Amino acid sequence: MANARNVLGEPLQLCCGNTGFTREGFCYVPSSDVGNHSVCAIMTDAFLEYSKAQGNDLTTPNALYEFPGLKAGDKWCLCAGRWLEAERAGVAPKIVLAAVNEAALQLIPLDVLKKYAV
Repeated sequence: MANARNVLGEPLQLCCGNTGFTREGFCYVPSSDVGNHSVCAIMTDAFLEYSKAQGNDLTTPNALYEFPGLKAGDKWCLCAGRWLEAERAGVAPKIVLAAVNEAALQLIPLDVLKKYAV
């Protein structure tokens, strides 16, 4: 995935440690990632509560997947679909545009992503 590109057509930047579908810190989207974990987002309490209400608890640690649980301020590679749902619900977290994989553009227009860039 070394040739992965971000939504700006540049080399994909690191999101943070132990995140993404491959747990390499980059929001890589291999063909096996049907969830399109392409959006490098900065967690907020509002988003974490929204995600939990949708059935995806991101705050509770899960040792089986070596998942530490997230808190506000943490960066994480989110599914593009869930981020877009949150945007429509008014609780989308800010994103690190240089670390958002170009695969996000399959679902989210670039102009929408730019509104949430830090």
